[in-house]
Amino acid sequence: MQRREFLKSSAGAGFATFTAASARRVYGANNRLNVGLIGCGGRGVLVARLMRGTPEDIQAMAPASYREGKMDPRLAAPRNVAINALCDVYGSRMESAKRWTPEARTFSDFRKLLEQKDVDAVILATPDHWHAQMLILACQAAKDVYLEKPVMYRLREARPMIEAVRNNKRIVMIGTQHRSGDHFAQAAKIVQSGQLGEVKFIRVWNCVLTGGNPPVPDSDPPPDLDWDFWLGPAPKVPFNRARLSYRNFMDYTNGIISDYGNHRFDSVHQIMGKEIPMKVSSSGGRLSRLTAGDILDYQLATYEYPDFLLSYEAIMYNGHGVGGRTPGMRYYGMRGEYDRPHGMAFYGTNGTLFVDRIGMEAFPPVTGGRGGRGMADAPAPPAGQKPLERFWMNEDEPTPLHTKNFVDCVRERRDPSPNIETGVRATAISLIGNVAFWTGRKLTWDDKTWSFPGDKEAEKYTFRPYRKPWDLVKIG
Repeated sequence: MQRREFLKSSAGAGFATFTAASARRVYGANNRLNVGLIGCGGRGVLVARLMRGTPEDIQAMAPASYREGKMDPRLAAPRNVAINALCDVYGSRMESAKRWTPEARTFSDFRKLLEQKDVDAVILATPDHWHAQMLILACQAAKDVYLEKPVMYRLREARPMIEAVRNNKRIVMIGTQHRSGDHFAQAAKIVQSGQLGEVKFIRVWNCVLTGGNPPVPDSDPPPDLDWDFWLGPAPKVPFNRARLSYRNFMDYTNGIISDYGNHRFDSVHQIMGKEIPMKVSSSGGRLSRLTAGDILDYQLATYEYPDFLLSYEAIMYNGHGVGGRTPGMRYYGMRGEYDRPHGMAFYGTNGTLFVDRIGMEAFPPVTGGRGGRGMADAPAPPAGQKPLERFWMNEDEPTPLHTKNFVDCVRERRDPSPNIETGVRATAISLIGNVAFWTGRKLTWDDKTWSFPGDKEAEKYTFRPYRKPWDLVKIG
């Protein structure tokens, strides 16, 4: 991994400083690992049950192939993991989670959960605007953390998050589960070995057709919801039920480029072995006025890396995607007969590689004419290397294996993949794309200073001050 001075630094004017963590516990295979879940929505429950990993959990929460008896043998070993604490500011949601783990204690304040000495690690599955403060406080409380993506809500939160992890010697894995998919490692080997030739252009797309919820009037919050705590550091607004679908509102997230794009930016970094763009531009808009929320319905962002261009495309009103299918192959998120809604395409001089969450396929180089005038064949591969051959493959959704990998890393006290540095880089790609959209021009990104040099307008978007009294961590 490329680490610049920004990621090496554990100090810096205006940033939080942290106390040393208590001595870490060493776990053996026979020691029960106690995990707390903070954020008991659908994703949090899915990850918690897969992390616990009992046969009943796998049957209930994993892809259909597991229920058909095709479980990855790596998942079969007992985990000896207990979900012994639950936290949510929405009581009914927490009580729903408690049905599958009745022995768990419940908390309405995550800080109380972090005080529990018998909680070894936590899953953070809250809205994005809470991630930075919760991660920092969890590390200070000597908890290891499985952090759902995106890592942070604003760019300037990255440094104190890294410092909290490293200064307190915590195991922190990011929930970008592509890293646990075997075919992504194989794709990286294909590209980095030169088998695909020179790769100068990459296309990433997320195309989803979502009906969305219609706008509703403000109202009183449910009696079992602490609305002010739910908002936390975000701006104070009246309760509106539509806001509980927080990924539709920029107050709590950063749109589809952050929600879906974050996964694929991380995979591009893994496959290309490069993580740092130099320039970015973006455009987009909102089409629907009949659904609640304010995220962009379509967005195009272009990233200039030192050796290649990355084009990101997002559409929220049409799920077709790239189109074109191989008979018998499954595509992530596919619904219609032709749609191919999510993926990445790596265009090399010796062929093209298409990759998504559950598979990949390779196409040999295109040869032949152009507009009837003719064109030379694609360049020959390097000496001693075979031309790229046509193939396709599928795997299962990698989240079950990703949760197991986190448990293994905690027990063995080894840095996971992706770790905190890798995670902040992937999230940063989506965030700098939004800053480019908000300023309406091409921006220069400096990874060494983690800033837009000399650009005061762009810099004002790198942090949103936390609302008092929910500024639990001071970030300058």
